[in-house]
Amino acid sequence: MTAVLFVVTGSDHWTLADGTLHPTGYWAEELATPHRLLREAGFDVTVATPGGITPTVDAVSLAAESTGGKEQADAIAAYLASIRADLENPVKLEEVDLDAYAAVLYPGGHGPMEDLAVDAASGRLITAALDSGKPLAVLCHAPAALLAARREDGSWPFAGYRMTGFTNAEETMAGFADKATWLLQDRLVELGADFHAASPFTAHVVADRNLHTGQNPASSEQLARNIIDILNRG
Repeated sequence: MTAVLFVVTGSDHWTLADGTLHPTGYWAEELATPHRLLREAGFDVTVATPGGITPTVDAVSLAAESTGGKEQADAIAAYLASIRADLENPVKLEEVDLDAYAAVLYPGGHGPMEDLAVDAASGRLITAALDSGKPLAVLCHAPAALLAARREDGSWPFAGYRMTGFTNAEETMAGFADKATWLLQDRLVELGADFHAASPFTAHVVADRNLHTGQNPASSEQLARNIIDILNRG
């Protein structure tokens, strides 16, 4: 069975500009929806985290107001419960063999802003995935993981790539823009990304070569379906 690697944040907090540790983790829908769709399409999914840490779900992402209603929230929670064994026993990111996977997907949440943004092992993996030509899907705040990628000469592998991610406008609406040490959109643009933003919290997916990015949780399904289509085409 073809396998897809999910690289998930291991952080349960995000350090704000004033030093406050804001409780967070991965965003439930951004892991559950692509995971479910890939499994339903016949793909195996492996979860990896830095150090093999059991990832923490952001409690806010399981609230009805964050998912579009109680029924959807319950469905997401139920799916996460159904894959609890995989989530509680992830592989160590540092030991991942990229050759074993046909695609790589990074779900978001504020957690990646804390750990994956500065994780050297993740940076090496994400650069190797880009160079491999395999689909590399990065969602919402997870493009923070791109910041850790570097080539041997110190250059950024994603310079000039069209991409999207959680925007400054969305961070402002979420109430964190004035609390954050840095904003994702700003950092990506500073490094040379060709950043494309749609209206806040609307589904928006951008593809450039084998890099596929989704702007926000609403983009989870389309991003996953795009990867499934690519894998099915072989």
